[in-house]
Amino acid sequence: MKFLLSVLLTPVVVLLSSTYALAAIKTKTIEYKQGNTVLEGYLAYDDAIKVKRPGVLVVHEWNGLQSYVKKRTEQLAGLGYVAFAADIYGKGIRPKNQQESGAQATFYRQDRKLLRDRANAGLKVLQKNPLTDAQRIAAIGYCFGGGTVLELARSGANIAGVVSLHGNLDTPNPNDAKNIKAKVLVLHGADDPFVPETQLKAFETEMRSANVDWQLISYGGVVHAFTNPEYKNNPKGAAYNQLADQRSWLAMRQFFAEIFR
Repeated sequence: MKFLLSVLLTPVVVLLSSTYALAAIKTKTIEYKQGNTVLEGYLAYDDAIKVKRPGVLVVHEWNGLQSYVKKRTEQLAGLGYVAFAADIYGKGIRPKNQQESGAQATFYRQDRKLLRDRANAGLKVLQKNPLTDAQRIAAIGYCFGGGTVLELARSGANIAGVVSLHGNLDTPNPNDAKNIKAKVLVLHGADDPFVPETQLKAFETEMRSANVDWQLISYGGVVHAFTNPEYKNNPKGAAYNQLADQRSWLAMRQFFAEIFR
């Protein structure tokens, strides 16, 4: 009986030990620069993993590097990645309302070179981290961040893949798609009023013309910001959708399994 009990309990003990090890998430605020501008990013990693592992750059929504994107960064660390949330706006610039968020997002969307430079500055921090396998890096972004990681890819960044989640798809320089080295995954709300059909078609044409390895998954009946629970019951075209959130997270993980093989 003692032997049988030991056999039955062993898998439970192993599972608990494994869960405990993977839960050892460390976080750190990291100050860095792009030109003369001081930026403040957010690093997360599993301290129980002692070897180099793939890195994921995370780019925030239009309201800047705040709690939502930090949570996503920690979730990625829980999957075993070194995750670094870049700061596009600058240290201390954290919009407090829609007007401030809109002003910041518009400023950078109107200056795509600066937007790319800020994204690349964050990428360099992740690449130089001693825990990161610099040959296996992806970038993901939410809303404003989704458009940002696409611009990062268009800049010719040497990364394995980019994932845009309910991001804008437009660019003033579609010919720059020829610089894309990464595989591209776009996770899109089919009824997103902020990404009109013309923008969607222009993106598809851009990707085809440059012979990019790209995928676009549209979730029916889903609008903007579908991964963010803070947008529950929002009547203005941005609303959380639990099923689309779960499906998009799974699609992203499958994409990572492919590009990080």
